[in-house]
Amino acid sequence: MPILVIVRHGQSEWNLKNLFTGWADVELTPTGEHEAEYAGIVLRPYNFDLAYTSVLKRAIHTLHIILDEIGVSIPIIENKALNERNYGELQGLNKAEVGQKYGAQQLIAWRRSFTEVPPGGESLENTYQRVIPYFQSDIEPQLRAGKNILIVAHGNSLRALMMFLEKVTPEDIAHIDLATGAPRLYEFSSNLDLNSVSYVKLPETSSDGSTLL
Repeated sequence: MPILVIVRHGQSEWNLKNLFTGWADVELTPTGEHEAEYAGIVLRPYNFDLAYTSVLKRAIHTLHIILDEIGVSIPIIENKALNERNYGELQGLNKAEVGQKYGAQQLIAWRRSFTEVPPGGESLENTYQRVIPYFQSDIEPQLRAGKNILIVAHGNSLRALMMFLEKVTPEDIAHIDLATGAPRLYEFSSNLDLNSVSYVKLPETSSDGSTLL
């Protein structure tokens, strides 16, 4: 049965500074690199046939670290359809300072609403409208062919995909986040019915080092 794993890139330089990042092409921090390494470690038990990522280097770098940790070389497809949500004129601005200038409610609306469009940017709905057609045309057929897929992308492009796969409503998605470097596993039936969803973590161990079942 095919599986899909999605991973948000590790912490970026602008995540650390609490800046709106969007399409700004910033790199990972050392913490972000460690998060990517952790994702690779927990994904070692899984086999992947194909990987997809955005054209932004924080996602590409994360993917390469993950594959290095797993110890595999597989085809990688980069596509801007998986880019982060474009925050327009907010990109590069400090989120706290934007809240002080425009008010907390406007800040929340720009960040969490499904339909609110920041000046010159995209809403989550706009992001959904480019991510899901790409998933359906390019990635879903690979899953239907029985291939295991890894997607490394961004908080909002992956939240859009979570909405689609998990049937999350526009109201509920406002309360859902995807942590950096935390692999989320989707297991499907042969006809692509979703069987289970879970985060992939290291097995818990007891004080003597044995695995807890």
